[in-house]
This record gives sequence, structure tokens and C-alpha cells, in this order.
Amino acid sequence: MARVLTRCCGLSGFLILSASLFLAPKAAAQTKVSDDALRDRIEHRLQTDPSVRKYDVRVKVDDGDVKLTGTVATDEQKKDAERIAKLAGVDDIDNDIEVDKDADQVLANRAAKGLRRSGEAISDSWIRSKVQWHFIGEDSLDGSKIDVDTKDHVVTLDGKVRSEEGRARAVELAGYVDGVVKVVDKLKVDKD
Repeated sequence: MARVLTRCCGLSGFLILSASLFLAPKAAAQTKVSDDALRDRIEHRLQTDPSVRKYDVRVKVDDGDVKLTGTVATDEQKKDAERIAKLAGVDDIDNDIEVDKDADQVLANRAAKGLRRSGEAISDSWIRSKVQWHFIGEDSLDGSKIDVDTKDHVVTLDGKVRSEEGRARAVELAGYVDGVVKVVDKLKVDKD
């Protein structure tokens, strides 16, 4: 086949085709999603999904294999977490999440004490960082310029978004963060 291509396309066409055939597997290997990127995507999906976002579900990724740990209140939530973790690039999922019918009460007790779902203290700087993290990769916020300020667990969002949908999503995501008592929306819609 190479000889036919050489005659039809000339030597330069053959060299380009040959180079692309040899480089394609290497390029495919380079596009493999890193463990850190997979972990980040899975954590984001878990922390924004209505069925499991309030629970402390932890994610470890090793060479495309995912391990889920933590606690949820129902078997269905455990299954939801595994479904959420199934992404392109994930080879296998080890779901070691525990089901504890008292998980909601434990979370309520932690929140009343000003603690995150994992039991750690909540600071304004942690809230600010977590809100900004939620905005990364959110399609409805592409092209937005949002300033996040946090004081006494009140988050203020100021800046510009491209649509009402983006505005609503930014407020919603900010409200998902542990410890946030209120979200003040000062965002303006700027479609330009």
C-alpha cells in the first residue's frame, strides 16, 4: 500500500502519511487524562450532584483506577456516586463508600458546630477557594469574570457573566459550599 501511495501522492505525501501513522499511537497516549484531572472532575461532579453533594465522598485515582470512600445515607446514594465517577479515562471503580442511615444527622451536627462535612473547621478563605474551584470548567460561566468575597461565611459574587443562566448557576454553586450561610448576588449580565 505504501508504494501505491508513493506513486499517487509523491514522496512527500507518503512521508506525511507514514509519519501520521507512526505518531498516532504516541499522540493517543499523550491525550490520556491524568489522574489529577480525573480526580478533580469526579470531585466536582460529586460536589455538585443533588443526590450526593452534601456527603463526604473522597476520591483517589491511580493510573485510571478510581477508589471512592466516605459515607452516605442510602444504598442509592452509593450507587449514584459510582455512576457519577464513571468518566472517559476511568478504567475501574472500587466503591468502598459506607452506608450509614445516621449520616444526615452526623452532617447536621457538624454543620451546627461550623465544621465541613469532613469534620474540619471552615474558614472564609477556604470557602472563597472552594467557590472559585466550583466555577472552573463550568460551561455556563465561560467568559465570565467573577470576583468572590467571603466575610463571616457570607459569599458575595460581583462581576460579569454572559447569561442569566450563568448568573443563576454561579449563585447555585456558591451555595453548595460547606459553611456558606448566604450568597449575595451582585453579578451583572454582559452578553458582549
